[in-house]
Amino acid sequence: MAQNQGSQTKEKKLKWWQLSLLGVACTVGTGFFLGSHIAIEIGGPSAVVAYALAAFGAYLVYDKLSQMTAEDPMEGSFRSYAKKAFGRWAGFSSGWVYWSSELLIMGSQLTALALFSRFWFPQVPMWCFAAGYGVLGLLIIWIGTKGFERMENIFAVLKIAAIFMFMVIAILAVSGVLPTKAHGPAFPRDWVPGGLTGFWAALIFAFYGYGGLEALGLMTMRLKEPKDAPKAGKVMLLLLVSIYVISIGLALILEPWKSYAAEESPFVVALVDYKLPFVPHLFNAVLIIAGFSTMTASLFAVTTMIVTLASDGDAPPFFIKGKKKEGKKPLPAIGLTAVGLLASVVSALLMPKSVYEYITTAAGMMLLYNWMFILVTSGKLLELTGWGKAKRYIGMALITLTLIGTLFHKISRPGFFISLGFIVVIGCVTLVMRHFWNKTDGSKKGSYHTEEHAESGPRTIRTRTKFGMPRIRSRGRIR
Repeated sequence: MAQNQGSQTKEKKLKWWQLSLLGVACTVGTGFFLGSHIAIEIGGPSAVVAYALAAFGAYLVYDKLSQMTAEDPMEGSFRSYAKKAFGRWAGFSSGWVYWSSELLIMGSQLTALALFSRFWFPQVPMWCFAAGYGVLGLLIIWIGTKGFERMENIFAVLKIAAIFMFMVIAILAVSGVLPTKAHGPAFPRDWVPGGLTGFWAALIFAFYGYGGLEALGLMTMRLKEPKDAPKAGKVMLLLLVSIYVISIGLALILEPWKSYAAEESPFVVALVDYKLPFVPHLFNAVLIIAGFSTMTASLFAVTTMIVTLASDGDAPPFFIKGKKKEGKKPLPAIGLTAVGLLASVVSALLMPKSVYEYITTAAGMMLLYNWMFILVTSGKLLELTGWGKAKRYIGMALITLTLIGTLFHKISRPGFFISLGFIVVIGCVTLVMRHFWNKTDGSKKGSYHTEEHAESGPRTIRTRTKFGMPRIRSRGRIR
């Protein structure tokens, strides 16, 4: 017993500020450094407002997720809470939707990493870089959570330092300290060039920039004090929205928004007119670091999720073979992640640019489906105040509007139907499994009643309350 307590204490070793830093590392990646150009291309300068609005929506979601974590820390986070609130079908579907979305994201991240690396080595085939980064990411996952957290914390510091370096250079350029023979800095005149529909369609890409929120929820179990989960998330989101809004705003001042309709990072394009030969190389290195860290976070998330699903019987138990033994790693789960990674590499490298964007959009939408389920689940598990209920409904409305907005642009529209296809497949599998679960539960109930009537003495049954507190039921009475 003492040994178990000691191991639990050892596992929960993160302080709240460390979790905040880890959340930034898992969030700031190619979705921001490269994906922000799509938001600017669709919404123009209004992309700044879109990122601020998306931060508010992310806060509303994490606010409820952190409250559930503080009251009842559970492995599997949002997926486990969905199961507790609505039953096995909810946990099953939520887990597999998240697993599928992260698997899609990994393919796009590896493609981006290969493109960035060819900036220095154009003769090397893209698949070589993609395979190399994939193997390195799997190695970090193999080392375990200690290695993952150590690497992600280092990556977070490097990414934040690079973004602040961009801000400093941009401020110097705006103030005239760094002269240029080009057009020079200027404030945008037309903030909504695409109209309301353009801004509306750009929201999905702004929300995608905060996509590490779920990984943060999965890692809250490692907090020393689970009650610090809300504080960790708030600090993380405050840091992220400051970075996103200020850096994108400065980029739009340095360069007209129409210049960002290319497959390049806005932060490289914004400084191209200034004689700073080190900037392209520096930010290319940052893009690789950012993409690799978020790809590794996705690898960690899908491996953790498949282990959780298998532990609860929502995936074949084969995937947790060896996990029960102390010090052993779930090799089958890591193997499944490797197979999925290989499939993502092949598909992403064979797809043209447009299809790549469609699948990335679909993955972001599937993440929002889980965000919606988090808000729905919180209404079932938490005793919310009037203001708490209002925040929950505002978050649900904002996510619904964002999902509908994807129908108003040719880039995001196909992603809506791709994500819908994934939801239909997972929903059909869930219906089949639910029929199987009902049969299994029915046989268990019949067996239980037979045993209960055969006993001569009183039968004491332990059940649990909403957040796991034991209740004692004796012959149908609740004490």
